[in-house]
Amino acid sequence: MNTHLDALETRAPAEREAALLAALPTQIAHAQKNAPAFADALKAINASDITSRAALAALPVVRKYELLERQKASRAAGHSVFGGFSAIAYGKNMPRVFSSPGPIYEPEGARADYWRMARAIAAAGFKSGELIHNCFSYHFTPAGSMMESGAHALGCTVFPGGIGQTEQQVQAMAELQPAGYIGTPSFLKIIIEKAAEMGVALPSVKKALVSGEAFPPSLRDWMTERGVNAYQCYATADVGLIAYETSARQGLIVDEGVIVEIVRPGTGDPVPEGEVGELVITSLNPDYPLIRFGTGDLSAILSGPCPTGRTNQRIKGWMGRADQTTKVRGMFVHPGQVAEVVKRFPAALKARLVVQGEMANDSMALHVETQAAGQGEAELKAQIAEAIRDITKLRSDVLLVAPGTLANDGKVIEDARSYQ
Repeated sequence: MNTHLDALETRAPAEREAALLAALPTQIAHAQKNAPAFADALKAINASDITSRAALAALPVVRKYELLERQKASRAAGHSVFGGFSAIAYGKNMPRVFSSPGPIYEPEGARADYWRMARAIAAAGFKSGELIHNCFSYHFTPAGSMMESGAHALGCTVFPGGIGQTEQQVQAMAELQPAGYIGTPSFLKIIIEKAAEMGVALPSVKKALVSGEAFPPSLRDWMTERGVNAYQCYATADVGLIAYETSARQGLIVDEGVIVEIVRPGTGDPVPEGEVGELVITSLNPDYPLIRFGTGDLSAILSGPCPTGRTNQRIKGWMGRADQTTKVRGMFVHPGQVAEVVKRFPAALKARLVVQGEMANDSMALHVETQAAGQGEAELKAQIAEAIRDITKLRSDVLLVAPGTLANDGKVIEDARSYQ
């Protein structure tokens, strides 16, 4: 299970970082030239200057809702369905187009293992020459194609099971004897339970790669007890593979084809290692060159190397959603507004806006971590309260707390109201 897909996984971290940063200026220049959305977003940027993580962090974050808005506007104007983010067009270089809720349309390029899923499939224990039962959807969303193309790159044969038809899934598994399953963890559980109900043994299904939903340890252990070693990966329809689990089961290893940043929600500012924030991805995919793409998902960087010998960064996995926008007394309040308040005060280290009470009778309190306690505290609180009103047009209480008081969970806005 510790066999690596290739030598990239065990590179010295400094070698990997140098290679990623060396590729960055070329990718940004490519995006500026071939993807109109980035030609616009990065028009003031000299690509040759982006040679460090600090320089990358100064570029704007393109969040998923902005991608959707730009796609909708572009389609309404009769232009590209991809909103100017794709560097390829219909034809031989784009064999498929997929749709995610929104709808957001994603291109699939013609290169082998376009979504880079072979790495995750190999880490889950699959080998060349095996049959994989793929239960991800093959229509509208790209999940089925993502996994199939990765399996083919690994040298595996695929049964395109898709979703539903549980009894037929059991029959196919019993007769074809696949080495394992790929799909959502909940559907694998349904299949295992259905097989038991039917009295059908599935002795060949000993491993699985799951994704698309939460995979709690309790469900993992339930599968292990039934002879299936299941591992998870984190991927999106925009980026492809972002990170994958290994036999060490200590976080998820970042894929070799992306640059990962963790930023404070509502901003583009990287947070210290270990702090929870929004995952921002820069993809080195030339066909769909997303630069600082905000996934809207929360995670954190884990310190130290993986026991399997893989040397890339590790993340904790999916930890919730970063878009915590909420409505207070008829006004939307965004994480970016909280960040703007914090930036006005050097003494403010971190903040969380807590909304309490009941709908239509709610109140806000901004909890601010600061070392500036004691003398001058009342003045600072008054100034912060004024800034909140200036930025959000709403009144808020201000509570000053010691550094390290706020939970490390990525929340910038906490909706603690009663909805009963």
